[in-house]
Amino acid sequence: MECKFSANGGQNESGVRIGDQEVPKSDHFRYLGSILQKNGELDGDLNHRIQVGWMKWKSASGVLCDHRMPQKLKGKFNRTTIRPAMLYGTECWVVKHQHVHKMDVAEMRMLRWMCGYTRKDKIRNEDI
Repeated sequence: MECKFSANGGQNESGVRIGDQEVPKSDHFRYLGSILQKNGELDGDLNHRIQVGWMKWKSASGVLCDHRMPQKLKGKFNRTTIRPAMLYGTECWVVKHQHVHKMDVAEMRMLRWMCGYTRKDKIRNEDI
């Protein structure tokens, strides 16, 4: 990744070298848990946050999919562990409708699965 702060556009003919090895340029990289992209878009970080939420959900799916567990406890667990994992770092995003929609869709899929419903059951999101 390169920053174009200088007048010549940040072009460095020799590239970045550590010892005798040249470090390749990248269009994105991870910094403090967030994915930074060269073009400034948030799609990479958004997808990463959703994946993190699913990984957290899958690690607790034994409890979340247990029909003997009360729904209220499952909801509290979702609010205290899964949702914060998904929202980590989003406070500095420029909010767009598409970003909010993708996060809502992912969370609703988790909640439906947790309650044992599918979209075929035709239960409204508000009721979930």
